[in-house]
Amino acid sequence: MNYPVWYLPTIGGGTLIALIAIGHVFISHFAVGGGLLLALSEYLARKRKDAGLLAFTKRFARVFVLLTLVYGSITGVGIWFVISLVQPGGTSLLIHQFVFAWAAEWVFFLIEIVAISVYLYSFDRMAPTIHQAVGWIYFGAAWCSLFIINGIITFMLTSGNWASNGSFWSAFFNPSFWPSLIFRTLMTVIIAGLFALLFSSLSKDLKLRRQLVRYCCSMVLPALIAIIPTAWWYLQVLPQPARDLVQAGSPTVVRALHGGALGVILIASALLLSLCFPIRYRRSLAVLALASGLLLMGSFEWTREAARRPFVVQQAMFCNGVIPDQLQEIQEQGFLAKARWSQVHQVAADPAAAGRELFKFQCYSCHTLNGPNNDLLQRTRSLDQTALAGYIGSLHRVRYFMPPFAGNKDERQVLAAFLTDGLFPSFEKPAEPPKGIHPDQLLFEQNCTLCHTTELVKDRTGDWSKSRIRNALDHLNRLHSTMPDYKGTPSEKDRLAEYIFHLNRSAAQQPAKGVAP
Repeated sequence: MNYPVWYLPTIGGGTLIALIAIGHVFISHFAVGGGLLLALSEYLARKRKDAGLLAFTKRFARVFVLLTLVYGSITGVGIWFVISLVQPGGTSLLIHQFVFAWAAEWVFFLIEIVAISVYLYSFDRMAPTIHQAVGWIYFGAAWCSLFIINGIITFMLTSGNWASNGSFWSAFFNPSFWPSLIFRTLMTVIIAGLFALLFSSLSKDLKLRRQLVRYCCSMVLPALIAIIPTAWWYLQVLPQPARDLVQAGSPTVVRALHGGALGVILIASALLLSLCFPIRYRRSLAVLALASGLLLMGSFEWTREAARRPFVVQQAMFCNGVIPDQLQEIQEQGFLAKARWSQVHQVAADPAAAGRELFKFQCYSCHTLNGPNNDLLQRTRSLDQTALAGYIGSLHRVRYFMPPFAGNKDERQVLAAFLTDGLFPSFEKPAEPPKGIHPDQLLFEQNCTLCHTTELVKDRTGDWSKSRIRNALDHLNRLHSTMPDYKGTPSEKDRLAEYIFHLNRSAAQQPAKGVAP
């Protein structure tokens, strides 16, 4: 709320970050594991006097430098640019909290650039022992960069005792630091090995190809096996709400976990096939293995990002930039009055514009409008404004992974108005209920489906009588403290009770499906 927002509602800031970050994270891990692969390969080649392996190492170094120093550096700058625009508050907090850690990381990054440049361009011009030392220096600096960055990004997920003591060391060596560091180190080995497998598949020397395939598999397979218990350890150190969200709280996160598991299975299958048939190891299989590595890495990062919700920094800042300690004051005095970059500071001045500004500052960080990520347009197309306003007031209680609405009652109303009416007719909201939907079903969708699926309601009310359902609609908050009371008229409650009662009955007993005349 203290910074302007780069507003691209149909794309979303999260999508922009993901487009740049996924590729950068993949290459940055390759930069670490590839350094180990280069140093180790040269050591083994010179020790065994293996000219083929040494030639492979030299060729691989050229590709390595191109990907890491060029693509990696460009996307690294791109990440800083995008997060500064999309999450300026969170970026500022991380810079101020870890300013000396960032400085140390840039020193190590400079060492990386110098070392890998010297390594590549002096391959045949430097004494072998010194050249190998340069390779190990590069790997050491790259891993130290990973060590530092790991401390910063794990702080965002598990801030530990930092909230109470403000200590740099409590923030850096937070509860998820060590499992994450081991997990990422294993990922660097896996990704480097998969890149090397792809590179080796291009070799026309069948004897060398067999040797390289077995060599790469000997690196990747142990790391792939070790990463499974490490991931479990990582999960166990998460705060309970984050762990619940990862395990079953969000269908999106569950799908990401399934994607990661699929990636592990595909990588293992490709490696086993390559070990059994190294001569027939084809480029297509190598590409599949590398793509599976990207799937595994992307699934991990997606899950980690999702587990942070509703915070951008655990317990320190919500994903919309609101500080938890300021929440009560904002809810009493209003959000717009305190939002420095809002175009409207009072609801009464322009209610429509106020609703738009509230969406921009409080919803846009996670949601889009008619876009690819958490589209609110489809969710609000048929909603009732009063029901949505009540839901907004209990967001965090109903869905833990969504931050509480930071605003007063009037702001809640204008945001609900914007989401139900203000977006339309720009997106052509239907003037009438969709054909084939009974008015009672529409009433259910407008007031219940924000929090409950039809299957959940059927399961919970399967053995309830109609009178019990009707009575519950008068006292929803007694059923569960997170449920707001239904504000409909007695007639609407009767109709809604009738509809819910018949959800578990035969089709013949249900209300007619056509729209009432």
